[in-house]
Amino acid sequence: MAASKFVVMTRRNLVTPTLEYGWSVSSTERSRLRPVSVEIAKADLTAKEVSELRRDPSVAAIAPIMPIKLIAPTESVVLGDAEIAALSSPTWGVKAVRAPESGYDGTGVTVAVLDTGIDAEHPAFNGVELLQRNFTSEVDHDDIGHGTHCAGTIFGQDINGLRFGIARKIKKALIGKVLGKNGGSSATIADAVGWAIGENAHIISMSLGIDFPGYVKYLIDCGLKAEPATSIALEGYRANINLFSQLAGYARERNVLIIAAAGNESRRPEYEIAVAPPAAGTEVVSVGALGQADDGEKLDVAVFSNTQVDIAAPGRGIVSAWPGGKLASLEGTSMATPHVAGVAALWAQREIEKHGRVEYLPLLARLIASGTTAPLVQGIKEDNVGTGIVQSPLT
Repeated sequence: MAASKFVVMTRRNLVTPTLEYGWSVSSTERSRLRPVSVEIAKADLTAKEVSELRRDPSVAAIAPIMPIKLIAPTESVVLGDAEIAALSSPTWGVKAVRAPESGYDGTGVTVAVLDTGIDAEHPAFNGVELLQRNFTSEVDHDDIGHGTHCAGTIFGQDINGLRFGIARKIKKALIGKVLGKNGGSSATIADAVGWAIGENAHIISMSLGIDFPGYVKYLIDCGLKAEPATSIALEGYRANINLFSQLAGYARERNVLIIAAAGNESRRPEYEIAVAPPAAGTEVVSVGALGQADDGEKLDVAVFSNTQVDIAAPGRGIVSAWPGGKLASLEGTSMATPHVAGVAALWAQREIEKHGRVEYLPLLARLIASGTTAPLVQGIKEDNVGTGIVQSPLT
């Protein structure tokens, strides 16, 4: 049988030496990654080789490389001067997570944004050291806008008096471009997660998901009929959930928190779709989206937001940075996720100031426990919002 492309995650540097590494680890990096050492490899493997590797105790995960797509906003509007002038500051999302009331601002915290890149010249990012790496074969800059918008919500500076950033004193951010106009792959994401962990990120934010229909189409284009193509894609889907779970487990061991968007495939009230990978991985914080309810006072789950999430955040009518020095209003779980990442940065700063360092379990526990259903409409299902809307530390 012909070989197929796989991602192989191994622990303690015991990977088969013939594999071609997607993320090479130098001797310096090896010492920095101790006591747990992980390597990510990309390889063409036959079914027999896959079976042999699955029996290898050093192999933590092996999964077919699957396409990754942007969790595209359900609505996107670039704002003009008059529309911006009419906005009240801070934006409703920043206010809803109580960031303005917090005594924390992200000082000393490093956040990684794995997305479509960033417009590094945008005034919202003045004063922030942006360590950028392009994991795609496309242009380095953000030619889509999604990554710029997400980064702006996490640590963007005010523009013309408008506050839309949560952790505005973050001084270093890791920007991994993992998606271009042609999408990306699970191998690319694995590489980028490893890079962010190696660069000592405290928090990793991802607003992307596996393109399951795209993988089925690829298999059909390779000559398979629809039924076996779907079965093989499902097997790959499960394997990739395990891959992202193992990556998140490694991140936990390095005290790094991974936060990911749940996805926008639901269409309430007709149907709800469960959270998609990588957010479906264990130890990945999955984020649902909230919008303002019809009464204009309470919040409700967004009609598009996938279910079975850990926590929720504002995800409708979210104003943030846009390439070219502009601002735009977007909606989606992609917009909710950076709200949680920004609030997580505030909690991480609290951990540093009170305990001298960030540890995974206390940070995770405090972030998830911060969720509240008080501002939400009554009767909302827990699966749709997790513990509720994320809240910033006040003390």
